[in-house]
Amino acid sequence: MSSTPWTARWRWLPRSMASRLYLIIFAGLLLAYGLTFGLLFIERYESATAVMFNTLEHDVGTSVAVLDRLPAAERAAWLGRLQRDNYRYLLGTGQPGEALASERSRRVVGMISREVGPDFQVHGDTIAHEPERYQVHFTLHDGMPLTLEITPRMVPVAKWLPFVFVLQMALLIVCTWLAVRLATRPLASLAQAAEAMMPAADGPRMAQDGPTEVARAATAFNAMQDRISLYLKERLHILASISHDLQTPITRMRLRVEALDEHDEQQKILDDLHEMEHLVREGVAYARSAHGGTEAPVRIDLAAFLESLVFDYQDVGQAVTLSDAVAGTVVIRAHALRRVLGNLIDNAIKYGGAAEVGVQRDSRDALCITVADRGPGIPEGQLEQVLQPFYRLEASRNRDTGGAGLGLAIAAQLASAIGGSLHLSNREGGGLVATVMLP
Repeated sequence: MSSTPWTARWRWLPRSMASRLYLIIFAGLLLAYGLTFGLLFIERYESATAVMFNTLEHDVGTSVAVLDRLPAAERAAWLGRLQRDNYRYLLGTGQPGEALASERSRRVVGMISREVGPDFQVHGDTIAHEPERYQVHFTLHDGMPLTLEITPRMVPVAKWLPFVFVLQMALLIVCTWLAVRLATRPLASLAQAAEAMMPAADGPRMAQDGPTEVARAATAFNAMQDRISLYLKERLHILASISHDLQTPITRMRLRVEALDEHDEQQKILDDLHEMEHLVREGVAYARSAHGGTEAPVRIDLAAFLESLVFDYQDVGQAVTLSDAVAGTVVIRAHALRRVLGNLIDNAIKYGGAAEVGVQRDSRDALCITVADRGPGIPEGQLEQVLQPFYRLEASRNRDTGGAGLGLAIAAQLASAIGGSLHLSNREGGGLVATVMLP
């Protein structure tokens, strides 16, 4: 016995919760309103039909009696007076027809026959089906034929009823929209607050008002945010403190080793100490990178900013080029962005020998600054993992190949701290493209 997944069974539902609530509430209220309207209409129709049947036999009996007592020459003048919305009288045998087709017509003819009595030789026939139309034939006491033509009609609907229906539907839509908005707005605020949480800065606080359930959720989220922020700050503070405090003993060890007699082991120890110093500096840089969002944003000329960055590398003989640039000024955290691009350019030079810097705007008008190289690239399955701290593609501890695994992590954390993001992708023809997306 196979079971269909829930997502497959309900794939026809809209994706967002608000749309689903709109659909469920509006459809439920519309169905309830439709059933109520239908029941009321049926009840009104049956009541009107019962009243019509109750009055029809007496009205027809009275009318036939009047026509029967009038002189034959005066009967035609009375036909208009005795006419009703659903039936009229004709002098004569009427139209030829067939046997009564509906239960209702047979019931009406039977009621009329009992009311007027057998002296009038009452019988009926159907002359049309769509719409239904039938005739009841009488023979007056002087032998003159009289025909009653009946055309049943539905209960008329008041002209103002469609306008009331449209007004009710509009009110129903407004109430549904208001209810869904009140229900989903706290969820949207919660999602925005969660996305805005950063290691170095307190995210936006959720308002602890509104309904009891929303206020409790907001209070719990604010408390959770405080705990997570405290934990992240403590972790970064510990990393920065350890990295900073290690620099002093490492420096003392290096000085002592340099004071020893020259020996083959001396250079190996100095190399190890140099590697430790580099690792400590990167640890401090990673800890400080979380505080990039505390820098005040400034308005800069983006093209001039990128040209200055590229020229600094070219001045020291590095193969760094600027392929294109976006004209105009932007408000950005310049020092943090320079550190991000500097890490990416250093990484491109290290593994690809050269770096190509470019900038453009995407379809959402967001800035996309790219740093591309022609290096070996990164396997597709590890493009996200290399952004994690201390993750290296190589298992060796060689500084010239594997590195400490913090360069891309620092760039990613700095980009996040200033409100952007870092994405990696392999380049066509070989190489890597690092894209910094800024709002």
